[in-house]
Amino acid sequence: MSNSQQVPGVVKESGLRLPSNGKSIYHRPLNRTKTGELSQASFAYLFGEMVTYAQKRVKGIQELEQRLNLQGHSIGMKLLDLLMYREPARTQLRPLGIIQLLHFIKQNIWLHLFGRQADRLEKSNDADKPEEYMIIDNEPLVNQYISVPKEMSQLNCAAFVAGVVEGVCDGADFPAKVTAHTVGEGEMWPGKTVFLVKFAKEVVEREAYLAKS
Repeated sequence: MSNSQQVPGVVKESGLRLPSNGKSIYHRPLNRTKTGELSQASFAYLFGEMVTYAQKRVKGIQELEQRLNLQGHSIGMKLLDLLMYREPARTQLRPLGIIQLLHFIKQNIWLHLFGRQADRLEKSNDADKPEEYMIIDNEPLVNQYISVPKEMSQLNCAAFVAGVVEGVCDGADFPAKVTAHTVGEGEMWPGKTVFLVKFAKEVVEREAYLAKS
């Protein structure tokens, strides 16, 4: 196509292709898609393509999960601010404690991403690990449409969700390391996944200090 030719209804400015009204996705109000939903078929296709893209650029399962985690992290960093913005002004209160933050993730984050809350939230029973908490999802949506070959049976694509959770924690100033672990329960919940949240030492120390004050 020559430079003089134009596609009807599309305006070309500064190398960008824009609709004829001059507006792009960045012009949409953040609240516009508050109740918008993406079909599971569309999500399955997009996520499957993302996993395939990542798989072609890694050499092993651990590296693939790390890449998926990194992809989710950037989303989580922005998600907390977005959901806070969409709350009524009187309820725009950022989580100020570990439990408050984890409940926000279990309820609000899961509901926004998957249309339901996570199944359980637990604290580690090990007294020597006060920094460890677990968010449990009996059937992660991200794993429902991924066909994992036998040689990669240890792969859990919910590492992407773990990255989202880690991003939310980091964005809330509660730095943590989050990993996804498969703990299937028979035929009922074969893909049951535990998201292990390990908060940084300074977060636990800050929590203990605030509890005393």
